[in-house]
Amino acid sequence: MHRLLQFLMAQKPMMTPAISAWACFFWLASVSLCVVSSGSELQAEDKADETGFVSIFDGKTLEGWDGNPEFWSVQDGAITGITTAEKPTKGNTFIIWRGGETADFELRLDYKIQGGNSGIQYRSFEVKDQPWVIGGYQADFEAGNTYSGINYGERFRGILALRGQKTVIGENHKPVVKEQFAEGAALQSAIKKDDWNSYRIVARGFQFDHYINDTLMSSVIDEDLKDRRAKGLLALQLHAGPPMKVQFKNIRLKTLDATADKVSSSKEPAKKKVLLLAGNRSHGFGAHDHTAGCTLLARLLNESGLPIEATMHSLQSQGWPSPEVLSAADSIVIYADGGGGHPFNSHLDELQKLVDRGTGIVCIHYGVETVAGKPGQAFLDWTGGYFEPHWSVNPHWTADYKAFPAHPITSGVKPFRINDEWYYHMRFREGMEGVTPILTDLPGPETLKRPDGPHSGNPAVREAIAKGEPQHMAWAHQRANGARGFGCSGGHVHWNWGHPEFRRLFLNGIAWTAQVDVPAGGVPIGQVGVEELLVGHDEQIPENFNKARVEAMLKEWN
Repeated sequence: MHRLLQFLMAQKPMMTPAISAWACFFWLASVSLCVVSSGSELQAEDKADETGFVSIFDGKTLEGWDGNPEFWSVQDGAITGITTAEKPTKGNTFIIWRGGETADFELRLDYKIQGGNSGIQYRSFEVKDQPWVIGGYQADFEAGNTYSGINYGERFRGILALRGQKTVIGENHKPVVKEQFAEGAALQSAIKKDDWNSYRIVARGFQFDHYINDTLMSSVIDEDLKDRRAKGLLALQLHAGPPMKVQFKNIRLKTLDATADKVSSSKEPAKKKVLLLAGNRSHGFGAHDHTAGCTLLARLLNESGLPIEATMHSLQSQGWPSPEVLSAADSIVIYADGGGGHPFNSHLDELQKLVDRGTGIVCIHYGVETVAGKPGQAFLDWTGGYFEPHWSVNPHWTADYKAFPAHPITSGVKPFRINDEWYYHMRFREGMEGVTPILTDLPGPETLKRPDGPHSGNPAVREAIAKGEPQHMAWAHQRANGARGFGCSGGHVHWNWGHPEFRRLFLNGIAWTAQVDVPAGGVPIGQVGVEELLVGHDEQIPENFNKARVEAMLKEWN
């Protein structure tokens, strides 16, 4: 401190030492107050996330908890359950929180497990004449690799959702998978073995979401009017079987205001923001019409009636978007020329931070192509696949899409056949991990008539087609953190946006990556005629433009 005073005094030679010292004193005092104030604000921000939460475990005793004392105790500041070979439990046993029943709530805690299986019971019931035995919804976890994060009905309908699933339980008491939003193995990578993990359960109405380390593991909507439970007990499980040890600490509970939820649910949901990045002009009128294509897609999304706010951003006239614009987007769509000059290539780190936060990514046509190395690895992480030169090819051919997987992106999409520059033989994640093929067909040998080159052919693709291996021209991917990606190699021919199924597929894909629930019949696609397709072109409409030919195509498709 005295060295700082000496330095400050040296900067003001016209002051007397006494005045300089007092000036420095007041200056330092004001700085200290600012630092203290800033620290308080930071602490308030850190704690804001915990607003409304109440600790239900004091870290020292089992006061308020009721379990078999032969198995439950407090060790190292944690509720601890232990079984040994000499002292096993006959059947699953639970320690029950006696603070009352819960209805709508959010529960947060940290857990650690060594061997065996455990879980967190909620909206549960006590089994008659069996002390410390509970049934109901369970947020499962284990020392193994399969069940952590699932929703299990203990003595209550069995497995309700596996990891990576969103399910709806109907009147037949059985869950129906509505979406496989991630692969179980990918979600397992978010869980630490033999270490502390955080668990979060959100029970709101009859939707139950389980998160481990802030990663969504499963989601259930219970529409089983007979068996579903609106409230019940909280409890922690010690599983029968091999010796095990499980610990729980930092247990906090927040009651959710059901009345407030009903009021808020009656309001329009907050709109998801979609940013469509239109690339530079490149191929002339009628092909790679990035601005016109993005303008059309943005308009249709905004007119769909879904909670979406879509904005077209021209890279040619506006340059790369500001950090504020990018960070506000729930999904970023790139429709631009790719390869070595892909607009994403010089912004990989910036985009990675957004994807890590949950932002969706959509790549259209040439936008799916980048180069191997860091850009290629990023695309594999974001969308699950990409066009890799000397591996993938880009012929023009007529693809015939006859069947689709059960996925939100295919909602309402009917079989269709259309000519485009359908790239294929994409570079996908190893073993197609977490990748769902959306559009699949087998290109004919005529698509490989050109000599080998970066885009025209290579030994690997020739062998694949000779073997009759189906190729995927569109695909979807969901990361462990919930961020979604969609890639489709079609989109060279601008007039194809007039095809209803082609258009619906892209609109569904964009909505899905923005975390919008895609309607069963798909995103409304609007009416698109020649005049709508001519809006927003970067190129001048040529004098020899054959409007009648395009109108005939649209009439055939519609």
